[in-house]
Amino acid sequence: MSNGSFPPEPGRRGGTLAIVLAALIPACFAGWLLWSSVGGAKDDGAGGAGGTGAPTTSSTSSPPPPSSGASGASGASGAPSPSGEASGDVPGEGSGKTLKGKVVVIDPGHNPHNRDHPSQISRSVDIGTEEKECDTTGTATNSGYPEASFTLDVARRARTLLEARGATVRFTQDGDRPYGPCVDERAEIGNKAHADAVVSVHADGAAAGERGFHVILPKSVRGGGADTSAITVPSRHLGERLLDRFERATGSEPAQYIGDGSGLDVRGDLGGLNLSTVPKVFIECGNMRDSQDAAELTDAAWRGRAARGIAQGITDFLNE
Repeated sequence: MSNGSFPPEPGRRGGTLAIVLAALIPACFAGWLLWSSVGGAKDDGAGGAGGTGAPTTSSTSSPPPPSSGASGASGASGAPSPSGEASGDVPGEGSGKTLKGKVVVIDPGHNPHNRDHPSQISRSVDIGTEEKECDTTGTATNSGYPEASFTLDVARRARTLLEARGATVRFTQDGDRPYGPCVDERAEIGNKAHADAVVSVHADGAAAGERGFHVILPKSVRGGGADTSAITVPSRHLGERLLDRFERATGSEPAQYIGDGSGLDVRGDLGGLNLSTVPKVFIECGNMRDSQDAAELTDAAWRGRAARGIAQGITDFLNE
């Protein structure tokens, strides 16, 4: 009413309102579309492939669990995870299982230096039921890769995995002795350590064409210093866990040339088993004299899988 203006006529007021609304509605609709495309849709997870890449509200919440195809933080790269294992391990391997307070003795079969001490390793020792030579040089592939080198490599890899799970791991030898130890001393090392489990790592020297791995269990024997009556049952449990996990980790099959194809062989002529007072088994990881098995035994990646199978078999046994 000021400035001498007159109130608008009713018809003009309605027309003006319609014009204003006509201009505002498209602008509001356009603003809603822009909001939806930038920040409104939050149900597609954090850091999706679309949009600007800026984090939405949901991206600040707890991160999603790793996919089932990865092991911890290792992803698909195969790099070791914090547990000491690599991606691609057997599903569930080591998860939620600790070996804190457990003592494991690993016995790398033979010794790389045995060949330099033939008289010392050929002397006889008492294994309770009979006498046998102190030790041997072990076998080798046709190309000359020694069993003693194989056993040390696999044993060291298994030690790393077991220690990462909290176990105290001791070796009978780590390539640091001039020869041996003899088979009776190997057993004594596990006994004195009061080991919860002992695994002697070997590779076989069977005829070409014979393939696969097997686990050797102690027979129930009693004589002289040998008495395995208390360890045959727990040793079988240990052997069965090793058999299962080694097969799954390596893809190898139990040997058909021994143990009726079961992968388990019971023997009473091995001093390392006869004289043991704690659960103990041998594992023959393959046949070094067969070209196909030898190709695996000489492959570092395969030896890594073998070590994981051994470590997980021990872990399963100690968590029963």
